[in-house]
Amino acid sequence: MTRRRRQLRLAGPAALLCLAIVAIFIASAGSTSSSKGRGSGSHTHAARPSGGPAAVAPELRQRRIGTLAASLQDAAAVSLGTGRLVLLGGLDSSDTSIGAITVIAAGQTESAGELPEVQHDAQGANLEGQVYVFGGGQFSSYDHILRYQPGNDRVSLVGRLPQPASDVAVATIGSTAYIVGGYNGEVALDMILAWQPGSAPRIVGRLPAGLRYAAVAASGSKVIIAGGSTETGTSRTILSFDPATGQVTQIGSLPQPLTHSSAASLDGAVYVIGGRGSAPGSQTSAILAIDPNSGRVRRVGTLAQPLSDAATAIEGGHIILAGGQSATGTQSSIFELAPKAG
Repeated sequence: MTRRRRQLRLAGPAALLCLAIVAIFIASAGSTSSSKGRGSGSHTHAARPSGGPAAVAPELRQRRIGTLAASLQDAAAVSLGTGRLVLLGGLDSSDTSIGAITVIAAGQTESAGELPEVQHDAQGANLEGQVYVFGGGQFSSYDHILRYQPGNDRVSLVGRLPQPASDVAVATIGSTAYIVGGYNGEVALDMILAWQPGSAPRIVGRLPAGLRYAAVAASGSKVIIAGGSTETGTSRTILSFDPATGQVTQIGSLPQPLTHSSAASLDGAVYVIGGRGSAPGSQTSAILAIDPNSGRVRRVGTLAQPLSDAATAIEGGHIILAGGQSATGTQSSIFELAPKAG
């Protein structure tokens, strides 16, 4: 397979990031956001957390349940239901893009076919029992939407994004997948796209700035977007996107800037798992819980080691975490994160 070093990580002083965000929010308050040709239906607001009580997210315990056949990071991960999830593509231990499709069930792995092209930095969604993978890249970013059929391991092209996009995040509400941000090979993207099978992707919202590698998960009728990399550095902003209005609102801040984190929604909270700062070796072991209503954040657990770029999916009421990148290299462990008993 073709060797490819990972796309350049965006870095910059945290102070510049904060100034940029403040300037954007002042310019956009009460009016249509004007950054980078923002659409007329998209508004970005800064909001204080609600005065109501924060949801109490339970502490999470970590348990190792298996090992991948090979070390892996930056794979798309999608729950299949019935105790299974699938990993598609990613980077191996030599930083090479792969096309392998792997199904995990109860910590055991099995090969389930190959993607048409090797790729990494895509994300996916399960819509009506079919798995869809959005974008990704190798030497360049891809604009494809692929469908993987779990019953026969077939992969087919079913659509195109408006432009190439790797480093995307994806969340699902009902029968709609929301594709957040990404990177087109030149700049980080500020688009939020909505897509349903059989239709073309459409822009339904705009982020305050171009954003890639954000931690994104749906909670109820909202999409929560935390951290990520902007053109000016690593973000600590927590945003809430409302598909009904197209409005993007800042609801809080992470304790520190984070990018390349994993995200999952469980029991009313959005969990931000691991990640790193702007430096490649700055991984964290923190597991954070965001109250999607108030934007409040608290630490609810600690990973066995600092980790970024792990594949994450909800299965059986637990969070499954596979592979990832630590300061010592690409990892192969499969972990289960679940609420502590009692």
